[in-house]
Amino acid sequence: MPSEPGPAASWRHADDRPPLYAPRALIEAVLFDIDGTLLHTGGAGAVAWQRAFLELYGVEANIAEHTHAGMTDPEIAEIVFREVLDRDGSETERAEAVGCYLGHLADAVAESEGYRVIAGIEEILPRLAEQGVLLGIVTGNIEPAARIKLERGDLNRYFSFGGFGSDSRDRTELTRKAVERGGEAAGAPLDPEKTIAVGDTPRDVLAGHGAGIKVVGVATGAYSVAEQRQAGADWAIADVTRDFPI
Repeated sequence: MPSEPGPAASWRHADDRPPLYAPRALIEAVLFDIDGTLLHTGGAGAVAWQRAFLELYGVEANIAEHTHAGMTDPEIAEIVFREVLDRDGSETERAEAVGCYLGHLADAVAESEGYRVIAGIEEILPRLAEQGVLLGIVTGNIEPAARIKLERGDLNRYFSFGGFGSDSRDRTELTRKAVERGGEAAGAPLDPEKTIAVGDTPRDVLAGHGAGIKVVGVATGAYSVAEQRQAGADWAIADVTRDFPI
C-alpha cells in the first residue's frame, strides 16, 4: 500500500500545479522606514529645516522644492546649501544646520496638525513583537530626529535599534548598519534570508537589496503599488493591513 503523501506533496495533482496561496515567509527581523511608512509628520520635518536655515542664514528654504522622499538628513543639508545658498557649505556648516534643524524639530512635530500614524501600524507592531519578531528602524533621519518623530505616536517602545542618517548619508550603508545592530541585539548575526525591510520609496527598495535583504514596498507615501513593483520590491502592497508577508 503506497504511503500517504507528505505536506509538501499534498497539493500535487496530475498537472503538478502549485497551491493557490503560497506559504507566508519565515521572517525573524523586520526593519521599518519612518516617514511615509510608519507615520506622516504633516510636513514637520520641512518646517524644521525651513526654520533652521532662516535662523542661520536668513533665507527661506522650501524643502519640498529641492528634495525627494527617501533622502537622508545629511543629503538634505547638502542639497539646500547647494541649491538655496549656491555653495556646498563646509562640513562644520552642514553639521551646524543639522543641529539647528534638530533644535526646531520637536516643536514642529508637536505643532503639526497633520501628524498621524499610518493605518495598520498600531496593530502590526505589537503583533510582530508578540510573535518574537525582532523590530528595527532603517531611516534617513539622524537618530535623535527619528526618536522625536516616533515619540509623538508612542512608537519608540517597539524599536531598540536601527540604522540612521547619522550613521551614513547612503541608505544602503545605513541599512547594513541596521542589520548589523539587529544581530547585536539578537546575540547572533541576522540571517539575510529571514530579514526584511519595509519602506515607501524606491530608495528603500534599492537600499534593502543593496544590503542583501528583501523589501516590502508600501504605497503609503508618494509612490503607488505599481511604482513599488517597478522599483523591484519583493512584495508591493497598498499598506500593512493586507498581504503583509508575515
